[in-house]
Amino acid sequence: MDSEERKRFEQVTLPHLDAAYNLARWLTRDEHAAEDVVQEAFFRAARFFAGFRGGDGRTWLLAVIRRASFDWLRKRRGSAASFDEDIHDRGDESMNPEALVIRQDDVQLLRDALEELPPEYREIIVLRELEGLSYQQIAVVIDVPVGTVMSRLSRARRQLQRRLAVCAGGED
Repeated sequence: MDSEERKRFEQVTLPHLDAAYNLARWLTRDEHAAEDVVQEAFFRAARFFAGFRGGDGRTWLLAVIRRASFDWLRKRRGSAASFDEDIHDRGDESMNPEALVIRQDDVQLLRDALEELPPEYREIIVLRELEGLSYQQIAVVIDVPVGTVMSRLSRARRQLQRRLAVCAGGED
């Protein structure tokens, strides 16, 4: 890759590094694996960057991250990876201790419920709700029609809702 191409690659990909890591972390459920997956995916992206014809760099990169994550999962099928990083810790100092405990419990319930989803549901929730991608962008990332994105997202939300109810001690 020449210096001009490298500069273009960095302009297209580096602004989306956090989103790439976030998706890899949720798919692999392991922060160290996510770092490895992102690194591998960036190598792949650089190797095949000549095929990138412009457009939405975030969507393109997240598609590469997704493939690398699922490759990692296939290689390590059956291993139970743990995830122990607090998600979206805002560090809001203004909340009283009781509110902080309740918030931490809610975050833990959501994390547990999300981790229990199958990878194809977990990825679609992460892409839509945490990364804010449109249905069309998600369709490009996971290489399915928009209608499939909509139905899969609906099923993922229902499963997440059921799992949250169970985790919270509610009815299924």
